[in-house]
Amino acid sequence: MLKLTMYKSPTVYYCFITTIVLSFVLLLGGVNATKCEDIGIYELSNGHFSVKFTNWGATIVSVFLPDKNGKVGDVVLGYDSIDTYKNDSTYFGAIVGRVANRIGGAKFTLNGTCYKLHANEKGNILHGGTPGFSDVVWKVTKYEKDSESPRITFTYNSFDGEQGFPGALKVTVTYSLVGKYKLRVKMEAKSLNKATPVNLAQHTYWNLGGHNSGDILSEKIKIYGSHITPTDDELIPTGKIVSVKGTPYDFLKPYTIKSKINGLPDGYDINYVLDGEKGKKMKVAAIVWDEKSGRSMKLTTDAPGVQFYTGNYIKDVKGKGGFVYEAHAGLCLETQGFPDAVNHRNFPSQIVNPGQIYKHNMLFSFSIRNSKDLGSQ
Repeated sequence: MLKLTMYKSPTVYYCFITTIVLSFVLLLGGVNATKCEDIGIYELSNGHFSVKFTNWGATIVSVFLPDKNGKVGDVVLGYDSIDTYKNDSTYFGAIVGRVANRIGGAKFTLNGTCYKLHANEKGNILHGGTPGFSDVVWKVTKYEKDSESPRITFTYNSFDGEQGFPGALKVTVTYSLVGKYKLRVKMEAKSLNKATPVNLAQHTYWNLGGHNSGDILSEKIKIYGSHITPTDDELIPTGKIVSVKGTPYDFLKPYTIKSKINGLPDGYDINYVLDGEKGKKMKVAAIVWDEKSGRSMKLTTDAPGVQFYTGNYIKDVKGKGGFVYEAHAGLCLETQGFPDAVNHRNFPSQIVNPGQIYKHNMLFSFSIRNSKDLGSQ
């Protein structure tokens, strides 16, 4: 029986009432300055398949799956307490935006106006700034316990000028179980009064061997992208689109991550241009397989790109159960529009005009596979 339950302890309140915030918001004519939201932990479950969330950042907290021997384990990195998520700098499990990834120089020009954003990384802006959508309280607006496909919807109203971005934006993220061992993520955003860039991403760190099993270097991955958008030393795209052939980025056939990662200074942190038909049709982005556990994850999406990140900068992070995460403890597959698209006309546009709705869908399908199965996909 599919069910959705809420865990109310510990109950945490996110409140801020200051003269500075009040004055700022009044000037913007935006959201209420006094904001107290109940922060909770929520669960979607179907037998041995269980996914937990918090409305802090619309974050995936845990994903429990059986391995090839039937032993159930948690396959995402994270923390034991919500307070730790509030102080997190890794974006564990969160929805990031208004514009995920990086915007070079923390600025862009739209309709003749230059917008200067709130830089938070080497003069650039990463994942929407600080705080971005990963560091705010989202409202639970749909909570369906007994549906055939139980789901939970989080909503956030981003005000005009937040982190320097133009226009008010209504954002919703729906997580649902749509079948045995399948998790769907549906992201939407409606521009209310001004044209604005939107590029949402789901930032879970996966380790199919278990969050406390060590690194992900022995996992095999196949990425359905024959091109990447190369970057400069600050990870800002150059605007070029180049082939992966003959480079460490070639995962058109399944390889272990460790077999290619030594060709890079730190590890993987790059956007792949996904193959397949252009447009909003769902297509396979990647398949990951862990030999020891037998667990496999297939990711499909309607986004044009996917950021492959191998947790290069994780260091001495105390996670669930006191386990300490180090570099390459997890991998991210963040389907997205191309990074810094607002500054590259040859990249697919991320501009959403008033009244338009941005849509971005992901489907995670989990199973038990062997290596031969992975290669045949």
